[in-house]
Amino acid sequence: MLSISGVTKKYGKTIANDNISFAVGDGQIGILLGPNGAGKSTIIKCITGLLRFTGRIEINGVENTRTEAKRQLGYIPEMPAVYDLLTVSEHLEFIRRAYKQYDEAYSQQLLERLELWDKKDKLGKELSKGMQQKLSICCALCHKPRVVVFDEPLVGLDPHAIKELKNVFRELKAEGASVLISTHMIDSVEDYWDVANIMMNGRFAVTKLNNGQEGQDLEELFFQITEGGAQNAGKEGGAV
Repeated sequence: MLSISGVTKKYGKTIANDNISFAVGDGQIGILLGPNGAGKSTIIKCITGLLRFTGRIEINGVENTRTEAKRQLGYIPEMPAVYDLLTVSEHLEFIRRAYKQYDEAYSQQLLERLELWDKKDKLGKELSKGMQQKLSICCALCHKPRVVVFDEPLVGLDPHAIKELKNVFRELKAEGASVLISTHMIDSVEDYWDVANIMMNGRFAVTKLNNGQEGQDLEELFFQITEGGAQNAGKEGGAV
């Protein structure tokens, strides 16, 4: 379970995240939506320990800054960051050793699914941007994390990789992992999300639960909130 309680992040006088609280339970997929500058990437970097903040973030009941929590966390950043002089297979070996997870067969399966197995001996610097993104996904998943955070994971991927990654989302959910996805591509997650948080100006404007009942379309709600301006200001923090 991923739990965020009263998280605030400031850059000088600018409040990027303003007292944010939400949770993604075991076997749930949560999504973060919002325009550029809404604070999505900031809260993700707080969750993954890349930024200091006030408040509390827990990974399966453990404070996110502790080693025990980091071992249970997988993170796919918006911009892939690979090592220029490590091969594809060396990347995964490095991650497995760091996390003391030695299932080479699972790593090979990930590479095969994302069509990287034939590139296993290529250096990081020799990969295209899309291949680097696929490698970043494999590195984040090879230690079998229980909480996985994706920041715009579908950008730059080819159609086959998009299809496989969507299958991975469903598999993680079925296995009881907690999955958080930040995306601008609403249609890419519309079939399997459990809770959607729409951010505006560093806050959650609306939290929408997917309870299987017909209601307002998520994309319609997104544009109503993000383009509605002042008329929606009073709805911040509400649930629908």
